Amino acid sequence: MSDDTKTISILGVTGSIGSSTSKVILSAPEQFNVQNVTAHSNVDELAKKAIALRAKRAIISDEQYYNDLKTALSGTNIEVAAGKNSLIEFAEEPVDVTMAAVVGIAGLEPVMAAMKGSSAIAVANKEPLVSAGELVLDTAKKSGVKILPVDSEHNAIFQVLDEKRRNLIKRIILTASGGPFREYTLEQMVDITPQQAVKHPNWSMGAKISVDSATMMNKALEIIEAYYLFDMPANQIDVIIHPQSIIHSMVEYIDGSVLSQMGASDMCTPIAYALGWPNRIKTPGDTLDFQTISKLEFYEPDFERFRSLKLAYACLEKGQWACAAFNAANEVAVAAFLDGRIGFLDILRINEDTLEQTEKTELNDLNSVIEFDKLARDRAERYIHSLI
Repeated sequence: MSDDTKTISILGVTGSIGSSTSKVILSAPEQFNVQNVTAHSNVDELAKKAIALRAKRAIISDEQYYNDLKTALSGTNIEVAAGKNSLIEFAEEPVDVTMAAVVGIAGLEPVMAAMKGSSAIAVANKEPLVSAGELVLDTAKKSGVKILPVDSEHNAIFQVLDEKRRNLIKRIILTASGGPFREYTLEQMVDITPQQAVKHPNWSMGAKISVDSATMMNKALEIIEAYYLFDMPANQIDVIIHPQSIIHSMVEYIDGSVLSQMGASDMCTPIAYALGWPNRIKTPGDTLDFQTISKLEFYEPDFERFRSLKLAYACLEKGQWACAAFNAANEVAVAAFLDGRIGFLDILRINEDTLEQTEKTELNDLNSVIEFDKLARDRAERYIHSLI
């Protein structure tokens, strides 16, 4: 093992981002020393990933699967642990990089725990920054932890934004594919099924984020994430529809120059940039073939059909509590949609109602964020019951 080898923990190794992270690491195993890999309940995949990555330890957060994991890893030198407390404990261990890929608000506590030991945290899940951006970034600053965005759009901005000359930035432009229903009318959206919504035209993603893309809630959350990540006023964050998903985002400067980052629709690219930072490492993913690119299209988003974008700006105007309520309601609504309990357009109605019914609350620490998140989820569930 060379002095350049990075120690890494992967929180959420069995999901889409975790799998792509594993792919990047396995393409250059001499560059990484994997300490901890975690999953919620997918024992078989966690064991496979732990063995392939030669991890020191595998943690399953759902304690009922401890014996199953123990059996799956018998005969190896990999340590086994289970439960939320174990997950938090090992997330605090010193490593060079923690890949934070636990889906949803469940990823917030592990991210906060990782602040205690990680030199850098590669944040792949939007929800901690959307729900607790002020808290996360303030804690990172006090701890000297570098936050590395993994979302393809924010990773793109991270690559081309000149931090030392922020006064020269005119605006950030987030690109959006528009999802599978970009050209649908509201009438056509009424009967959209979960099976249709999870089929993204460009990206291979998990069910929740695929639905978010279909509602453009994904982009709404990214507006909020960009606001906190890059300390950029809301009126300097724009969205443009780019169906080809080749340009991943742009930064426009006051002299008229627009710097963009381009790449294939493959999460291995932003993951490799985050893991290699401040250097670059070779990616095992797809790369652009310019000879096959026939056109690059750009359109203004329709704020009436996709009102989630309007809600994002409204939340930023209200404050952190509104962003947290927005995220909580959306998680509940998407889960209900995937379960067949509500319709596609109900997702937005639940988000709007939750924001209207939730009162302003100060979110000063982790406990206050967690409690407020529960409150907003309860409000969203009550509205869902009124629809059924």
